[in-house]
Amino acid sequence: MARSLALVAFLLLGLAAATASAADAPFVVAHKKVSLSRPKPGVERVAVSLELYNQGSATAYDVTINDDSWPTEAFELVTGEKSKTLERLDPGATASHTFVLETKTQGRFQGSPAVITYRVPTKTALQEAYSTPIFPLDILAERPPEKKFEWAKRLVAKYGSLVSVVSFVGLFIYLVASPSKSSSKASKKRR
Repeated sequence: MARSLALVAFLLLGLAAATASAADAPFVVAHKKVSLSRPKPGVERVAVSLELYNQGSATAYDVTINDDSWPTEAFELVTGEKSKTLERLDPGATASHTFVLETKTQGRFQGSPAVITYRVPTKTALQEAYSTPIFPLDILAERPPEKKFEWAKRLVAKYGSLVSVVSFVGLFIYLVASPSKSSSKASKKRR
């Protein structure tokens, strides 16, 4: 009986130590964003941005960001690199990586998440994390032309309430500060 109690206590102590060491580790979260633009007809540029954040309580070392989900047959690298290495990512720290691709191929593209590897001093194997995936992209898709007064609608939607509040305040100040016509007529009759 004493031997089994000692074994259970030893297992619980080992489990507590494993939990404590896991809590004292880096936890890298990555968000992948993509934006499309057309610098000229028949060409689409894809700006890829990867934001990293270490949510853990320990530093991640030799952090490598790799985004090889863009086939070279369809996408040409314009600026930046598809991979980047950071020496370290401290707890609570952020890092970002961007690059721009260009394509002349029309079609639908579904990219994979970027792969982030990092080293933890207490473990021999590299740790792996994945970025968020992106929605499917319609490269060089036909987009309806922007209507003539679409910019005015956007301005009204964005600043309409502010303009109306400022107008009401201005009207109120004008009414309070300007002399009324009835009081000027009454002062003329009294003379």
